[in-house]
Amino acid sequence: MNTRTRRVRRIAIAVTAAAVLPLGLAACSDDGGDSSASDSANNPTSAPATTSDEATDGTDGAASADKPFGPACAAVPEDGAGSFDGMAQDPVATAASNNPALSTLVTAVKKAGLVDTLNSAENITVFAPTNDAFAKIPKADLDAVLNDKEQLTKILTYHVVGQKLTPADLPDGSFETLEKSELTTSGSEEEYMVNDSANVVCGNVKTANANVYIIDSVLMPSS
Repeated sequence: MNTRTRRVRRIAIAVTAAAVLPLGLAACSDDGGDSSASDSANNPTSAPATTSDEATDGTDGAASADKPFGPACAAVPEDGAGSFDGMAQDPVATAASNNPALSTLVTAVKKAGLVDTLNSAENITVFAPTNDAFAKIPKADLDAVLNDKEQLTKILTYHVVGQKLTPADLPDGSFETLEKSELTTSGSEEEYMVNDSANVVCGNVKTANANVYIIDSVLMPSS
């Protein structure tokens, strides 16, 4: 091969290499970009984790707000039929019978023949006086009421509202009772009163068919 021919071949090889090199670099650049995009799509970032945490916090907050509240709740057993979980499984009269602090109320409900009425009712709210609430009534007067079925029924049904009330319903509320007259509720921040005379000492207790607010005084209908 003569000198002229070798020179022509070297020039041709150089030109070919110069043309191919940019294409190769472009291909490498494209591959790197795709890999980066893929890694970005597959690699978890802080944004989804924050969103998940926020969702969890929101759920926990809602659950917390839906729990029983008040100083007397501490006396409720942690497990068994008389616990919050246990009472949630039973209709309201049965649930109350498993709470020692409501034994006088349960006795009154039985004397009035209201056990089946309360257990079979749907979506009601019961303002349940504690034993100490009944103890505020002079014994002679309490005994007289317990032995007067008509008057006892009137008083007990005054403690029952025909709808489920949540804590959000209680500030400045007015509700018709099963006795057909009204009671009022007031307060905020887990501190509520009924008829401006009875304090809610353990509120938002769930039973199978009712929301229960345990109170420290017996309510008396106006008529």
